[in-house]
Amino acid sequence: MTWLETSTENCTVQRTLDLIGEKWSLLVLREAMNGVRRFDDFRRHMGLSEAVLADRLRKLVAAGLLDTVPYREPGSRTRHEYRLTRKGWDLWPAMIALKQWGDRYTADPDGPPLEVLHRECGAPVETVVVCTDGDGPLTPRQAVTRPGASARAAG
Repeated sequence: MTWLETSTENCTVQRTLDLIGEKWSLLVLREAMNGVRRFDDFRRHMGLSEAVLADRLRKLVAAGLLDTVPYREPGSRTRHEYRLTRKGWDLWPAMIALKQWGDRYTADPDGPPLEVLHRECGAPVETVVVCTDGDGPLTPRQAVTRPGASARAAG
Protein backbone atom coordinates (compact mmCIF):
# COMPACT_ATOMS: atom_id res chain seq x y z
CA MET A 1 0.00 0.00 0.00
CA THR A 2 1.40 3.42 -0.97
CA TRP A 3 0.80 6.75 0.81
CA LEU A 4 -1.96 7.73 -1.62
CA GLU A 5 -3.66 4.36 -1.06
CA THR A 6 -3.59 4.87 2.73
CA SER A 7 -6.50 6.44 4.57
CA THR A 8 -5.69 9.58 6.59
CA GLU A 9 -8.74 9.18 8.87
CA ASN A 10 -6.61 7.94 11.78
CA CYS A 11 -3.49 9.99 11.00
CA THR A 12 -1.63 10.78 14.23
CA VAL A 13 -0.37 14.11 12.86
CA GLN A 14 -3.97 15.13 12.22
CA ARG A 15 -5.02 13.95 15.68
CA THR A 16 -2.15 15.89 17.27
CA LEU A 17 -3.11 19.04 15.39
CA ASP A 18 -6.71 18.57 16.55
CA LEU A 19 -5.36 18.85 20.12
CA ILE A 20 -2.64 21.49 19.81
CA GLY A 21 -2.66 22.82 16.27
CA GLU A 22 -4.43 26.07 17.07
CA LYS A 23 -1.98 28.96 17.50
CA TRP A 24 -3.05 29.96 21.01
CA SER A 25 -2.86 26.38 22.28
CA LEU A 26 0.77 26.08 21.21
CA LEU A 27 1.56 29.46 22.73
CA VAL A 28 -0.06 28.47 26.04
CA LEU A 29 2.15 25.37 26.01
CA ARG A 30 5.19 27.56 25.24
CA GLU A 31 4.35 29.71 28.26
CA ALA A 32 3.91 26.66 30.51
CA MET A 33 7.23 25.24 29.32
CA ASN A 34 8.83 28.53 30.34
CA GLY A 35 7.40 28.40 33.85
CA VAL A 36 4.14 30.34 33.57
CA ARG A 37 1.55 28.75 35.87
CA ARG A 38 -1.20 31.24 36.72
CA PHE A 39 -4.10 32.43 34.60
CA ASP A 40 -3.35 36.14 35.09
CA ASP A 41 0.31 35.61 34.16
CA PHE A 42 -0.66 33.75 30.96
CA ARG A 43 -3.12 36.50 30.06
CA ARG A 44 -0.76 39.37 30.83
CA HIS A 45 2.25 37.87 29.05
CA MET A 46 0.36 36.68 25.97
CA GLY A 47 -2.08 39.57 25.62
CA LEU A 48 -4.91 37.09 25.18
CA SER A 49 -8.53 37.69 26.09
CA GLU A 50 -9.85 35.94 29.21
CA ALA A 51 -12.42 33.99 27.20
CA VAL A 52 -9.95 32.62 24.66
CA LEU A 53 -7.37 31.79 27.32
CA ALA A 54 -9.95 30.03 29.52
CA ASP A 55 -11.10 28.00 26.50
CA ARG A 56 -7.56 26.95 25.55
CA LEU A 57 -6.62 26.05 29.13
CA ARG A 58 -9.82 24.00 29.50
CA LYS A 59 -9.06 22.11 26.27
CA LEU A 60 -5.43 21.46 27.22
CA VAL A 61 -6.52 20.15 30.64
CA ALA A 62 -9.19 17.95 29.03
CA ALA A 63 -6.56 16.58 26.60
CA GLY A 64 -4.30 15.67 29.54
CA LEU A 65 -1.53 18.11 28.57
CA LEU A 66 -2.00 20.33 31.64
CA ASP A 67 -3.11 19.57 35.18
CA THR A 68 -4.66 22.04 37.58
CA VAL A 69 -3.17 22.46 41.03
CA PRO A 70 -5.12 24.47 43.63
CA TYR A 71 -3.47 27.35 45.48
CA ARG A 72 -4.76 30.06 47.74
CA GLU A 73 -3.23 33.40 48.55
CA PRO A 74 -4.16 34.90 51.95
CA GLY A 75 -7.51 36.67 51.78
CA SER A 76 -8.39 35.27 48.36
CA ARG A 77 -10.47 32.38 47.08
CA THR A 78 -8.87 29.13 45.98
CA ARG A 79 -7.58 29.32 42.42
CA HIS A 80 -5.69 26.92 40.16
CA GLU A 81 -2.25 26.87 38.64
CA TYR A 82 -1.64 25.03 35.39
CA ARG A 83 1.20 22.53 35.24
CA LEU A 84 2.42 20.49 32.33
CA THR A 85 1.82 16.77 32.61
CA ARG A 86 4.24 14.17 31.29
CA LYS A 87 2.13 14.15 28.12
CA GLY A 88 2.53 17.93 27.87
CA TRP A 89 6.28 17.82 28.48
CA ASP A 90 6.59 15.16 25.77
CA LEU A 91 5.84 17.99 23.31
CA TRP A 92 9.02 19.82 24.37
CA PRO A 93 11.14 18.41 21.50
CA ALA A 94 8.48 19.51 19.01
CA MET A 95 8.46 23.00 20.55
CA ILE A 96 12.27 23.15 20.34
CA ALA A 97 12.06 22.04 16.69
CA LEU A 98 9.55 24.82 15.92
CA LYS A 99 11.77 27.34 17.70
CA GLN A 100 14.85 26.09 15.86
CA TRP A 101 13.09 26.48 12.50
CA GLY A 102 11.81 29.92 13.49
CA ASP A 103 15.27 31.01 14.64
CA ARG A 104 16.64 30.06 11.22
CA TYR A 105 13.91 31.55 9.05
CA THR A 106 11.91 34.18 10.97
CA ALA A 107 14.19 35.72 13.61
CA ASP A 108 15.06 39.42 13.69
CA PRO A 109 18.37 40.33 11.98
CA ASP A 110 19.98 40.54 15.44
CA GLY A 111 19.01 36.93 16.13
CA PRO A 112 16.38 35.08 18.13
CA PRO A 113 14.82 36.68 21.21
CA LEU A 114 15.27 33.57 23.37
CA GLU A 115 18.00 30.97 23.68
CA VAL A 116 17.58 27.47 25.07
CA LEU A 117 20.87 26.26 26.50
CA HIS A 118 22.17 23.08 28.11
CA ARG A 119 22.20 23.83 31.83
CA GLU A 120 25.54 22.05 32.43
CA CYS A 121 27.72 23.41 29.62
CA GLY A 122 25.80 26.39 28.23
CA ALA A 123 25.73 25.11 24.64
CA PRO A 124 22.60 25.69 22.53
CA VAL A 125 19.98 22.94 22.49
CA GLU A 126 18.68 21.63 19.16
CA THR A 127 16.49 18.82 17.88
CA VAL A 128 17.71 16.20 15.46
CA VAL A 129 16.16 13.12 13.89
CA VAL A 130 18.01 9.92 14.70
CA CYS A 131 17.59 6.22 14.05
CA THR A 132 16.57 4.24 17.16
CA ASP A 133 19.67 2.08 16.56
CA GLY A 134 21.81 5.15 17.24
CA ASP A 135 22.50 6.43 13.73
CA GLY A 136 22.00 10.12 13.12
CA PRO A 137 21.38 12.87 12.58
CA LEU A 138 19.39 11.79 9.54
CA THR A 139 18.28 13.75 6.50
CA PRO A 140 14.82 13.28 4.93
CA ARG A 141 16.39 11.25 2.09
CA GLN A 142 17.74 8.76 4.63
CA ALA A 143 14.25 7.91 5.91
CA VAL A 144 11.38 6.05 4.30
CA THR A 145 7.68 6.15 5.15
CA ARG A 146 5.58 3.01 5.03
CA PRO A 147 2.16 1.97 6.31
CA GLY A 148 2.10 1.10 10.00
CA ALA A 149 0.14 -1.40 12.06
CA SER A 150 -3.10 0.62 12.04
CA ALA A 151 -2.94 1.69 8.38
CA ARG A 152 -6.21 1.36 6.51
CA ALA A 153 -6.87 1.46 2.79
CA ALA A 154 -8.27 4.74 1.50
CA GLY A 155 -11.99 4.47 0.81
